[in-house]
Amino acid sequence: MRRAVCPGSFDPITNGHLDIIGRASKLYDVVHVAVMINQSKKGLFTVDERIELIREVTADFGNVEVESFHGLLVDFCKQREVPAIVKGLRAVSDFDYELQMAQMNNGLSGVETLFVPTNPTYSFLSSSLVKEVATWGGDVSHLLPPAVHGALVERLGER
Repeated sequence: MRRAVCPGSFDPITNGHLDIIGRASKLYDVVHVAVMINQSKKGLFTVDERIELIREVTADFGNVEVESFHGLLVDFCKQREVPAIVKGLRAVSDFDYELQMAQMNNGLSGVETLFVPTNPTYSFLSSSLVKEVATWGGDVSHLLPPAVHGALVERLGER
């Protein structure tokens, strides 16, 4: 069975993330979406909320498993016998950092990294940019799955 992981914080998951996960789901039998737990950062959504939103918006793919992880991504991969990491690249600036991570991960465990160029429609998109624009009242509905947009609007309304 061909397996890969798409890691990230997904706070919140965007259409750009969904595009990469969807494309990976066509290449692999199982795609693990690994939601990173970073205890030094307070996210807008809890890890459990992110997992639930991701499960909801990836349900139609049929081969996506969503769970959290803490620690080294290569340990997540080893524990689940996942030989590949799929990462989206938005711009050349992403490549420098991601190449270093890919080389480190491969050196630590032999896990390979597959870089997928982001759909040009989403080349500027990041969760932090979406949150910033939405915080100031900008319309980000076209950048998020509808369920995620609804959750974002609700969360920002609570503040």
